[in-house]
Amino acid sequence: MTEHTASARAQQLRDLYAAPEILRVVNIWDVISATAVLALPETRALATAGHSIAASFGYDDGTIPLELTLDMVGRIVAAAGEVPVSADLDDGYDRPGETIRRAIGVGIVGANMEDRLRPFDESVARVAAAVAAADAEGIPFALNARTDAIVRGGERPLADSIADAIARGRAYLDAGADAVFVPGILDADTTAQLVAGIGERKVSVIGLPGALAAGEYERLGVARISYGPLTQRVALTALQDVAQSLYADGVVPEGTRALN
Repeated sequence: MTEHTASARAQQLRDLYAAPEILRVVNIWDVISATAVLALPETRALATAGHSIAASFGYDDGTIPLELTLDMVGRIVAAAGEVPVSADLDDGYDRPGETIRRAIGVGIVGANMEDRLRPFDESVARVAAAVAAADAEGIPFALNARTDAIVRGGERPLADSIADAIARGRAYLDAGADAVFVPGILDADTTAQLVAGIGERKVSVIGLPGALAAGEYERLGVARISYGPLTQRVALTALQDVAQSLYADGVVPEGTRALN
């Protein structure tokens, strides 16, 4: 991917975050899953699921070596053509700036990077390092800075976790992030508080079972919704179900599409 093309894809992704319509990304984990999603006309961007890529290589979530992630995502980028790809880069690894530089090198134009609830100042510095690295490469990289203030909030009151998410989110935006990913099962009231505190079209959410529908999040001012490892779980559920049927002397269902 040329520098000009990468810059154009990065700006395209930034524009999708800022648009009035919520950006819906169906997470993928390898080339064939990316190809299946790319075939749909509704696909405007791709986002990888770090959990799913790690599982594909036999690693627990958050433990896969960066080299394996970059190799797989680079292959996805090559398959995606003109469609921008945002990658899940876990916590940015030991040197977030170097991680972003290497990610840009394989054509990634946006990323999720989680704080794992590190100390506040350290977390902000890591976001700033990632943004500075992208700036040095001349790419308007779309950083979706994730805060685990809610999912790692432990036993503290939800109000305290929301306040922490807002404080971190504002600081990450001030450091140059484009959006703030707040995972968790977010109801309408919690989402409204996050959007009011962090900003319209600045909050990114995950579509977990029990969460709101994408259209509801859109009306609340959310920028992006993704689905993390859930899409791979749906695919694996279908695989295990058909395997069980075949073991019981079943047949492959009619209507199965040749997507590979």
